[in-house]
Amino acid sequence: MRLHRLRLTAFGPFGGAQSVDFDELSAAGLFLLHGPTGAGKTSVLDAVCYALYGAVPGARQNGQGQTLRSDHAAPATRTEVTLELTVAGRRLEVTRQPPWERPKKRGTGTTVEKAQSWLREYDAGAGAWKDLSRSHQEIGEEIGQLLGMSREQFCQVVLLPQGDFARFLRADAEARGRLLGRLFDTRRFADVEKRLAERRRTAEARVREADAALLADAHRMQQAAGDAMELPELTPGEPGLAEAVLSAAAVARSTAREQLTIARHGRLAAGSAQAAADRDLSDVRELARLQRRFEEARERAAVLEERAGEHREAQARMERARKAEAVAPALELRESADAEHRAAADAEARARALLPERFADDGAAGLAAAARRAAEELGGLESARRGERRLAELAAERVDLDRQERADDDVLTETEGWLADWDATRAELQRRIDSAQEAAAHAEQLAVRREPAGRRLDAARQRDRLARDTEEARRRALAAADRALQARTHWLDLKEQRLDGIAAELAATLEDGAPCAVCGATEHPAPARKDAGHIDREAEEQALAALQSAEQRRADAERDLGAVREALAGAVAEAGDTPTEQLAAEAEELDLEHARARRDASALHPAREELRRAELEHQRRTAAQREAQVRAASRVGHRDRLERERASLEEELTQARGGAQSVAARIGHLERQAALLTEAADAVRAAEDAAARLKTADGRLDQAAFKAGFDTPRAAADALLDDAAHRELQRRLDARQTEETTVRAVLAEPETAAAAQRPPADLAAAREAADRAADRLRRAASAEDAAARRCEELDRLSARAADGVRRLGPLREEYDRVARMAGLTAGTSADNERKMRLESYVLAARLEQVAAAATARLQRMSSGRYTLVHSDDRTGRGRSGLGLHVVDAWTGRERDTATLSGGETFFASLALALGLADVVTDEAGGVRLDTLFIDEGFGSLDDQTLDEVLDVLDSLRERDRSVGIVSHVADLRRRIHARLEVVKDRTGSSVRQRVH
Repeated sequence: MRLHRLRLTAFGPFGGAQSVDFDELSAAGLFLLHGPTGAGKTSVLDAVCYALYGAVPGARQNGQGQTLRSDHAAPATRTEVTLELTVAGRRLEVTRQPPWERPKKRGTGTTVEKAQSWLREYDAGAGAWKDLSRSHQEIGEEIGQLLGMSREQFCQVVLLPQGDFARFLRADAEARGRLLGRLFDTRRFADVEKRLAERRRTAEARVREADAALLADAHRMQQAAGDAMELPELTPGEPGLAEAVLSAAAVARSTAREQLTIARHGRLAAGSAQAAADRDLSDVRELARLQRRFEEARERAAVLEERAGEHREAQARMERARKAEAVAPALELRESADAEHRAAADAEARARALLPERFADDGAAGLAAAARRAAEELGGLESARRGERRLAELAAERVDLDRQERADDDVLTETEGWLADWDATRAELQRRIDSAQEAAAHAEQLAVRREPAGRRLDAARQRDRLARDTEEARRRALAAADRALQARTHWLDLKEQRLDGIAAELAATLEDGAPCAVCGATEHPAPARKDAGHIDREAEEQALAALQSAEQRRADAERDLGAVREALAGAVAEAGDTPTEQLAAEAEELDLEHARARRDASALHPAREELRRAELEHQRRTAAQREAQVRAASRVGHRDRLERERASLEEELTQARGGAQSVAARIGHLERQAALLTEAADAVRAAEDAAARLKTADGRLDQAAFKAGFDTPRAAADALLDDAAHRELQRRLDARQTEETTVRAVLAEPETAAAAQRPPADLAAAREAADRAADRLRRAASAEDAAARRCEELDRLSARAADGVRRLGPLREEYDRVARMAGLTAGTSADNERKMRLESYVLAARLEQVAAAATARLQRMSSGRYTLVHSDDRTGRGRSGLGLHVVDAWTGRERDTATLSGGETFFASLALALGLADVVTDEAGGVRLDTLFIDEGFGSLDDQTLDEVLDVLDSLRERDRSVGIVSHVADLRRRIHARLEVVKDRTGSSVRQRVH
């Protein structure tokens, strides 16, 4: 890899655009990168690293408060780094732009631009650059594949940090392992250690889990077996656990089977005793039942004997009722005839009471004849009744004529008066219509004038309000501008004060033994001190944030002022200069006049409607007047005809009335008399027929009673029973007969009689004996079930434990195998005598290669005195494998590298860095590293050693390499003619390139 050209803009301390021509610098082999402390020498190397990997070296990448963008850059200048290099025979150009905050193109404020990257390749055949990619990920993968090393490896191999290798010389094995692991990417070996450790933990967890499950089953078996199983104290992972569990389980199962056999014998004996007790209880229950049955039969027989008299009376009563049933039809016939006779006699009496006294002694024939005479007289009065009705109709017609005459007279009088005022009424209504039409036209004219008047009034009010708002917005804009100016002045003052004291700020980060971020020296004899008024970066950033906030408020205030002024101009254009009060008065007057016109115009429709109704009324009244006059003329002839017909009817009806008030009254009297006579004649005939039927029924009843054996009909009637009484009496007789039959049958049973001769049954004693036998059987069965369940549970748990033991065998074997391997790779096993981890073992081989490569240069730098060797010895209780010693040829002793002096440590670390670069390059696939940088440390060498070191570095040109030395040592500027100087200034740093 060879660097050709570097261009950087607004990067780190460089506020503007800077360019570095590495081809010109590399022509001499050695070139010097120098400048005062804090100028930005290391930032040039950071730019190279950022161009290749999109990030600066780790220590500065993660530094608090560090940013890639220069604080000296103009707001609109974008940060950019472009590196032109050749790698693997390909000439490439990488351009990277980090994200940055730039001013907005429109308006105020800032916006954030995303990071961008470009990768181009020079096509020698076409003589032009061609684009390869604009993707961050693709560019990173392409560069990483071509260089064959990560950012950490690049920073250690190409940008040789002497402070890191000085610490590497003095570090312990663990610290060396971390550095070498990053450089040689031995993560896969560390991953093997981790995977083996994880597998060991997993296998151990599985073994412990299986042991715990086995112990859980053992405790369950102990709970199931009770005192029959003794289990020693065991823990998961303890040797012999499986054998102890299985042995205890076998003893517990044997004991449980013996207990099950004993329990089964006990249950069989209890079952036999319980069956015998149940049979005895059944026999006693049967004896008690028979004795109770015999006693109850005797009690029932006694009751039957006591009620024998009642039974005989019931039988006699049933016999009389059977005889009386033969007389029942005659009794019913006589009762029916008697009821009919009484009803007929009552009807005859009522009918005779309604007749005149002269008919009191007449029979049915006389009464019928009188009814016929009244009917004949009614037939002669029918014509007179029609005449009387016609006379009433004539009177009603005369009354109706009189009413019609009065109504027509009223209509004529009212109509004549209304028609007399018609012309005046019509003229008044037409006048009202004309007035309302004029008001409607005036309202329309006023409505057209009201809208522009309202707009002018609204604009005038807005004009007045905006005038006040404009003044207030102007005051706010002036105040915001003053505050922004004060904030800018304050920020510039703080920025200048911070730049004046930047040395003290950088000195605050120095630590004894740690390299200076500016010069790289590990000794800091006189660092600058902060004074009482020192301004740090945080204070400056706060002032800048306050300035940006003030500028934003100023821009907002000016924007608000412009908006208010624009609105005010629009309002003035609409309203003019007329005062608001005058425009309001004019608008109010228009509103009032418009309201009056609308109110007058609203009478138009009612007036038209009233005129239409008046014209309809005029037509109706004129027609009614004509009709009344016609009806009056026709009533005169009709009245004469009615009077003649009335006189004729009065003469005829006077004869037909007789002594009655009217013909209708006389007809009504005759109709009532005829009806009463007819009804009385029928009632007399019905009474005579009912008396004859009653006499016949009495004769038949006497004959039936005598024939049935009764002295009188009354005796037969008393002997009869109704249906309910008959059923009840028959039920009692049947129940008596059934009870007698049942009692005799029970008393005749042999077993019942035999039971009655035996002593009374003791049912309580038999039941108590049966209960005791049943309880004994239940306890025996429960004991047997518990013993059987215990055997089943122990068999199940023993089988599961045996299965667990079988599964545990392979798990324990796997754990033993993995644990041995994990212990060996982790360096914790007793078999690993040097306590060397697998990764350390691999890195030890790499360290041997590095030591061999470094020794070739160290001997030249030390005039053949020192040789670096790798050591496998352990230090204290630490692990071995990454020890590094130096062999002193002058004394022939091998000693630790920590015993070297400051200058010796520098050239030893330089030799180690160059050797490491060679080994890492070979590890990365043999990529040539034609450009190297060495950062600081030369100030600790004497002149002779410095010459020897420079000779070694100069010998690198034999491989067509160029080496850049980063240092501010003044003597190097005399010895090295190709130089790149970094100059710092208040406006930012810049580079000057000199080749003499």
